[in-house]
Amino acid sequence: MMMRKSSLLRKGWAVAAAFAMAFLTVASPMTLTAEAANVRVPTASGTTTYENGKVLVDASNISQGYVMIRYSGGKERIKVQITKGAVTYTYDLNARDAYEVFPFSEGDGTYSVKVFENVSGNQYAQIFSKDLSVSMADQFLPFLYPNQYVNFSEGNAAVQKGAEVAAGAADEIGIVTNVFHFVVDNLTYDVAKAQSVQSGYLPNIDAVLAARTGICFDYAALMTAMLRTQNIPTKLVVGYTGSAYHAWVNVYITNVGWVDNAIYFDGQQWSLMDPTFMSSGGKSEQIRKYIGNASNYQAKYSY
Repeated sequence: MMMRKSSLLRKGWAVAAAFAMAFLTVASPMTLTAEAANVRVPTASGTTTYENGKVLVDASNISQGYVMIRYSGGKERIKVQITKGAVTYTYDLNARDAYEVFPFSEGDGTYSVKVFENVSGNQYAQIFSKDLSVSMADQFLPFLYPNQYVNFSEGNAAVQKGAEVAAGAADEIGIVTNVFHFVVDNLTYDVAKAQSVQSGYLPNIDAVLAARTGICFDYAALMTAMLRTQNIPTKLVVGYTGSAYHAWVNVYITNVGWVDNAIYFDGQQWSLMDPTFMSSGGKSEQIRKYIGNASNYQAKYSY
């Protein structure tokens, strides 16, 4: 089995960087006060497990929208595939003798969970397979818990900062607006990182917050973590803008629904939630028009 190479990521983020840097401007900070965060903690309860000596799958809490997988087989490079219908999510399994969290992003239904060991080069051999029938207590749960791509806990500085940024907002739209503007106004795009990023890269939201710089994946992960811990279902979406591999954010607003094309609300309409381009583009009218055109974006995966 051949896995996706890093060249696509480097090319995509480099193109995104070149586009975004054409609109670069200086951002201004915000004044913040403290508020509380709501952090859900995934648990491997051990009540429903499947194992084969190398792989242990804890499916105790699939009703919460996630499965936990642990590998102890001794190989260095491990892949996890989670498939529902025609959609397959492929992950690196990085931890050894510890669980990692993987979401059921495609809603209720039957998921195939497979684990592969690297045998040579980009070739992998399947060592585990299990079908899981998933019926979630709430359709939003996969987008409220942390996972490998949006990794957070109560002790994260980024979670506490998100709570501060959300303080004083009158409603969900106000929280989304505050968090969005914080990310847009306080982060700058890291062109060098975009050009050198390797396959398998995962954002560290505290490191991104401290550095105040990052690539599109970093922007989206930070914003997603801040919103999820304010109890707002948020998808980190990965796909394409033109030929560039890119990441952005979708949010769920009560009485509105999933706002799949939202980052800016002027009281009448939304435009696409792309914090990277909006930040590097300096909120210019040209970048707003590009972001607001849904045909410029093709979503592939939601985390």
